[in-house]
Amino acid sequence: MAATTVSFEVPGPRGPRSATVSYVRVGAGEPLLLLHGIGHHRQAWDPVLDILATERDVIVMDLPGFGASPALPDGLPHDLPTTNAVLGALCATLGLDRPHVAGNSLGGLLALEMGREKLVRSVTALSPAGFWSQAERRYAFTVLRTMRHTARRLPPPVVERMARTAAGRAALTSTIYAHPARRSPDAVVAETRALAEAPGFAETLRAGTDVRFTDDVTGVPVTVAWGSRDRLLLRRQGVRAKRIIPHARLVRLPGCGHVPMHDDPALVARVILDGSR
Repeated sequence: MAATTVSFEVPGPRGPRSATVSYVRVGAGEPLLLLHGIGHHRQAWDPVLDILATERDVIVMDLPGFGASPALPDGLPHDLPTTNAVLGALCATLGLDRPHVAGNSLGGLLALEMGREKLVRSVTALSPAGFWSQAERRYAFTVLRTMRHTARRLPPPVVERMARTAAGRAALTSTIYAHPARRSPDAVVAETRALAEAPGFAETLRAGTDVRFTDDVTGVPVTVAWGSRDRLLLRRQGVRAKRIIPHARLVRLPGCGHVPMHDDPALVARVILDGSR
């Protein structure tokens, strides 16, 4: 599916700057914005895209500095406030009047921030970042840095050979998927390359060091869903999320890892659609 590129002005500490993002828009119905996690790309949502598009006007984007979206220009840091400003400007540019939003990991945190600022109609956050203890954050960041280091050091022919076998796909992606062998070789190669080449990775991760989500989200429906086999952000963080956002619907995703869209597409699509009704 061919992507579209759009540029728009984003306010920054040194004045407005032009940001560019890549996105795909498909389906019909109320708008639904999908946000991926750090080091990933919009294709993370491919397993659920066709299901969601039967009921929603789906906009799935590459976050700035990831996938096909270039890094933010000088003067716009890859931090939470700036990324939220980018998302708000994108919605305004595309004429999205308070879309529903669903996000995974970093995308889940961004979705909750958009909900807190009343920019959306509903929020579905899949294993969102920001509900960690300091020890859990350090563990997750160490794992992410190791994945990035490995992806950058492996020559492309080696990645392609590894992706042809179930054991190789597990070695490359078992941290984020409960069932890595089910992933297609081409998808594993593409997401390994996306992790290795993401220009926004280091600054985005660094900006997350002091991030913790501590505010309630009022006035919009919130669903928080967590995979029972999430090895990156442990599922007990979902209980913390429920304490911080008491009215949130907390959903368990049995047999799913940190990126659950690939482990159980039908379940994840149903959770998102139910949360946006």
